[in-house]
Amino acid sequence: MAGRGETVKAENAEAEAIITRIEHKSRKIESLLKQGRPVEALKTVLEGSPPKTRDERCKSANWIVVHRALMAIKDVDALFSALDPEYYDILMKYLYRGLSTGDRPTCDQCLRIHEKLTEKAGMGCILRSLADTVNTV
Repeated sequence: MAGRGETVKAENAEAEAIITRIEHKSRKIESLLKQGRPVEALKTVLEGSPPKTRDERCKSANWIVVHRALMAIKDVDALFSALDPEYYDILMKYLYRGLSTGDRPTCDQCLRIHEKLTEKAGMGCILRSLADTVNTV
């Protein structure tokens, strides 16, 4: 049976591996944003999100990348013409995370996207994102 020290080491190693993947994804997102492809950047950052961990460092690192992509979106209608419905629920979770920051520009952007997302996905998307306690962002 593994001791507490070994468990902590394993959890830290797992968190470091997740952060490394997030850093790699961050570089890819920055490249897409420099190419003027913010919708593609957001789709890329939502793939595999949220990280399967309860480690707050990982969640915060991932939120920074998601935030960067969200704030680059200028045409919300174009976002939803390109975004697959499979990403709607996780996007809603990140919108609520953005609203919780209290940062005015972030909240304004999240509310713009939230309005269109609710029109597109319906109220069920809101309920699913709030009820899902396993995949927290």
